[in-house]
Amino acid sequence: MNDTIVAISTAIGVGGIAIVRVSGNDAIKIVNDCFKGKDLESVESHTINYGHIIDNNEIIDEVLVSIMKAPKTYTTEDTVEINCHGGIISTNRVLETILNHGARLAEPGEFTKRAFLNGRIDLSQSEAIMDIIESKSEQARKIAMKQLDGSISNIIKDFREKLKNLLSSIEVNIDYPEYNDIEVVTKEKIKDNINVMKKELNEIIENSKNSNILKEGIKTVIVGRPNVGKSSILNQLLEQEKAIVTDIEGTTRDIVEGDILISGIPLNIIDTAGIRKTDDKVEKIGVEKSLSMINEANLVIVVLNKNEKLKEEDKEILEKTKDKTRIIVLNKNDLENNIDLNIEEYDNVIETNTKSLQGIITLKNKIKDMFNLEQIKSNDQTYLTNARQVSLAKQSLQSLLDAEKSLELELPIDMVEIDLKECFEKLGEIIGETYSEEIIDNLFDKFCVGK
Repeated sequence: MNDTIVAISTAIGVGGIAIVRVSGNDAIKIVNDCFKGKDLESVESHTINYGHIIDNNEIIDEVLVSIMKAPKTYTTEDTVEINCHGGIISTNRVLETILNHGARLAEPGEFTKRAFLNGRIDLSQSEAIMDIIESKSEQARKIAMKQLDGSISNIIKDFREKLKNLLSSIEVNIDYPEYNDIEVVTKEKIKDNINVMKKELNEIIENSKNSNILKEGIKTVIVGRPNVGKSSILNQLLEQEKAIVTDIEGTTRDIVEGDILISGIPLNIIDTAGIRKTDDKVEKIGVEKSLSMINEANLVIVVLNKNEKLKEEDKEILEKTKDKTRIIVLNKNDLENNIDLNIEEYDNVIETNTKSLQGIITLKNKIKDMFNLEQIKSNDQTYLTNARQVSLAKQSLQSLLDAEKSLELELPIDMVEIDLKECFEKLGEIIGETYSEEIIDNLFDKFCVGK
């Protein structure tokens, strides 16, 4: 943390400008040593200064240099941002020059890691920064911005404050039972407090189930035997000819993917190879991949041909997907109805054909209803946003349940206190109040260099 780091903070490639970011105690001095223009060590903070980056009296690039002095910077350290001409060669030469003058190449996410370790942001806000960069929809961006603003942090801090007050009361009652002027914390009062906190924490966890849908979208797999219209449905959903459509069975031999937004939520659609028994080696691989994709999907669209009786492959697909969230599409309803399917036995059955958009509209509306997309979109989007946070919240809830169980078993009050402290610690890990070096290193390793 005492050394000075540097990295290119913009995407590598040809562009109007590129930014080389420097942070650390010697950031201003190092850049000043290779800058021709004003004395950067004497300029005001948060100013932009025109000049040139030079190396061995050679002009490397014409630049604008932003000087930001601690502590009012992203990392809370002295920070310099060099705006140079966009281009791989020129940007790398500027970076190389700064490295030659004493800076060290930053590790992935090290600027944000320093912001966290220096107390400018907490751990959940650090994760929100990466979520903003990786947002796939407007809804995902809004969730990340709320987290960056501290919405989740405030919820967790308030929850920990309640726990801390309860733990303090328990400690006082254990250590100073002879005092008459302290509130007596009975097991019944502890149980009442746990019930309230348990309900609140469970609500946080339940609400956060929507966050993955908003962030990552709904992974949707279209399955069916060959030539039932899967690729045509994909093309209609995407409103483009993404998949090849022919009358020849087995045309689709590998997965074909595309993305659309429904009510602002990403739908990641995968058209799979037709599922059937085959001796064709390539097609067989495609069929095996189709079957494996079913297990990974959030939603399975099973396509059946309404113009034909059910075949053995249709029945196998219906059986394999019975425990999945699915929609059964009876396709080709513009032709004669010959399918022998008892619709009353199945949920979420719709009809469509690819000659009319009406069936596709019905399919989209069914997806909206099944995932409550309109409600999710309108709800207050303050969620735990990743598996790490949700896992810690669940562990915290389990600690509350353990404390409740200890009370029921009439165990000593200090045993209950251990469970409550465990809950307090796990909640602290969500925002980084408590953490291990390994967790921090693993988290920031996922960031891009320069952020």
